[in-house]
Amino acid sequence: MNRLPRLPRLDPGLILPPVVTNVFPGRRLALWLFVPLMLVTLWRSQHHLLAADGGAQSIAHIPLNAYPEPAAATIVGLFALWGLSQLILAFLQLLVLLRYRSMIPLFYLLSLIEYSVRASYIPAFRPIPTTATAPGAVINVPIAAVSLALLLLSIWPRREVSV
Repeated sequence: MNRLPRLPRLDPGLILPPVVTNVFPGRRLALWLFVPLMLVTLWRSQHHLLAADGGAQSIAHIPLNAYPEPAAATIVGLFALWGLSQLILAFLQLLVLLRYRSMIPLFYLLSLIEYSVRASYIPAFRPIPTTATAPGAVINVPIAAVSLALLLLSIWPRREVSV
């Protein structure tokens, strides 16, 4: 009879390791897919930092020309600050990938929280007027779902690795 592999019981130490090491005990797929997550974060950060409109109008479809100049400048400035936060997060993700892999499950949890809140709370309670649907709004739910799957894979230990 074929048996499905058992998922481990949830050990908080898998998400918040008591000792941070470079050992990643989860499934290899979760480790390798952490790279595209980091690259997406890095791409988003540079665009918000370097684009003339911070991506507010060119990507997020916020009608900057409908606002007084100081308000539009404030929106662009906030997008640049967001880009700086994303750049710091991308550097932390790179550090985790290269040196502190035992923290990858924590970073998947943070990604799950971020994209879930983007998909649910922000549109419901802090809607942003736009002229079209931003690409981020379309991918928030799928990225949250993928983050959940990768979180589970990252805490599902391989047999050959001892934590």
